[in-house]
Amino acid sequence: MFTGIISDVGTIRSVEDRGDRRFRIASGYPAESIDLGASIACDGVCLTVVDRGAEGAGSWFDVDVSAETMARTTAGTWAAGRRLNLERALRVGDEIGGHIVSGHVDGVAEVVSVTPEGDSLRVRFRAPTALARFIAPKGSVALNGTSLTVNEVEGEVFGVNLIPHTRTVTTWSEVAEGQKVNLEVDTLARYVARLAEYSGA
Repeated sequence: MFTGIISDVGTIRSVEDRGDRRFRIASGYPAESIDLGASIACDGVCLTVVDRGAEGAGSWFDVDVSAETMARTTAGTWAAGRRLNLERALRVGDEIGGHIVSGHVDGVAEVVSVTPEGDSLRVRFRAPTALARFIAPKGSVALNGTSLTVNEVEGEVFGVNLIPHTRTVTTWSEVAEGQKVNLEVDTLARYVARLAEYSGA
């Protein structure tokens, strides 16, 4: 379980196909603090640490990504040099600064426009048709693992604002039109919709 508050930006150092695809990710997390089997959200995808270590002044960890995950997320396009938003799993007693995020990506959204708005950026996305009904104005979404508030919704298109701080501490400084991003809808919205179906609403 995660909160969508990014705690580091990692860089893919190497990619290896070995049945599943193994990624080695350099990060600022001390190697000795990363447990084997721990969960780390990488651009919003919950992945399991299978190895970790230190080299020089830096640390790294390895994760294996299945063909299913690569087909349903942006992980299928990840390559060496790509930067990833990272978040370690929530611990009991941690502050929930964003919203509850599972790390189970629902689909891939596409950036349709990027517009400066004061010091912020207004970014609009097109969600997959099946997921659009779970996105509501002033609700929460996780995009590439980042907890963000929805400003407006027009059919399958929704917008968020990215403040300077968010762009500084995440990969959102690199956002561009046409970019594909991992989308996880708010779990609460999904359950409310499911309950409405059963109640006949």
